[in-house]
Amino acid sequence: MSETIRAWTEGIETFALEVIFDQRKGKRAVLLRALLLALSKVFALAVKIRRFLYDVRILRDSTIGVQVIAIGNLTVGGTGKTPVVEKFARELKDQGRNVAILSRGYRSKPPPLTRRLFNKLLFREDTTPPRVVSDGKSLLLDSEAAGDEPYMLASNLKDVVVLVDKDRVKAGLYAIEKFGCDTLLLDDGFQYWKLRGRRHDIVLVDSQQPFGNEFMLPRGTLREPPSHLARASTIFITKSNGRTEALRSALLRHNVNAGIIECVHNPLYFEDVFTGERHSLELIQQRKVASISGIAQPESFEQSLIQLGGELVYNKRFADHHRFTQQEILNLINRSKKRDAAMILTTQKDAVRFPKLDRRDLPILFMRVEIKIVQGARDFQECVRQICFRQPDSRQKTKTAPPEPRPALQPTS
Repeated sequence: MSETIRAWTEGIETFALEVIFDQRKGKRAVLLRALLLALSKVFALAVKIRRFLYDVRILRDSTIGVQVIAIGNLTVGGTGKTPVVEKFARELKDQGRNVAILSRGYRSKPPPLTRRLFNKLLFREDTTPPRVVSDGKSLLLDSEAAGDEPYMLASNLKDVVVLVDKDRVKAGLYAIEKFGCDTLLLDDGFQYWKLRGRRHDIVLVDSQQPFGNEFMLPRGTLREPPSHLARASTIFITKSNGRTEALRSALLRHNVNAGIIECVHNPLYFEDVFTGERHSLELIQQRKVASISGIAQPESFEQSLIQLGGELVYNKRFADHHRFTQQEILNLINRSKKRDAAMILTTQKDAVRFPKLDRRDLPILFMRVEIKIVQGARDFQECVRQICFRQPDSRQKTKTAPPEPRPALQPTS
């Protein structure tokens, strides 16, 4: 039943994206776009009202006494956020900070429904401790319980605490109390205004689709209007092709003070999904390969395989965050063999969602990537320096109310 529901929801998601990006034609698609446009105006108004309520302190934020770095974007998905979070975590750790990554765990396994309903009916605050994906020493949860990105970050960052909870104030307090963390990285946190403090906002902008189709949700992919870039301390232009003059001008119209850094996703090596064996990038040169992906923008991944010298003879795309079944992978293997593919390639984010296989007639490898800064390295170092050595803002402390006392949290595995 769960697979049927999943297939149905992914079908709806795919249909909605085709409507949003004008790929669906016909009267029904036109009418649906008109409805979505009306809803997007309501959504835009709601975003402005919510922001205003925080600004005038009707909605209260919390300060918890440590550095907070919120890394996010204006659009939904596809900007390459996870490798940027990883880069900041590594750099801050190297500078002596005790780092915790706080994630909401998109599409991770939620707490039991009965517990959630019971708490809501009784207006109880949820005191369930955050899920500990990594305690900075060991990986404690799988990708289904943790979510794709938190699990991937915990796998790549062995000495960084990774916690999952929708309430990142609660998760932040837990990181401080239980692990002694002094720096919190909010994964996908630009819109998380509840946690303030000594905060540094980092916004990612995809050079290929900086503002999506320039409509707000649900008619487009914008979570906030581009004018809200004014809140950013630093702006990362991801997937840079070096021709970013027009984009830089657009960003400067919204924020003249933020440092602008350009970066690319730099392939490092290929790694076998099941054995962990690593191979150089030359492995695919002049060889036929197939690909499988369940990410927001698969075109970038597929193009990188071609740029590395592979001949892409077959590609299979699924909805973002799709959890693969064994039968889907076996079907992929059979179709890839018919096209004489020598191997199947995927992303690391997808690899964490692969099932165990009864047979592997073709090697299946993921491409490990890292962020490489191509312009603005000094701005990046300055950004890290400010985070590591900036002193508390006494003015902010006086006008920001401390969080209410919370009950002690017990650790979970």
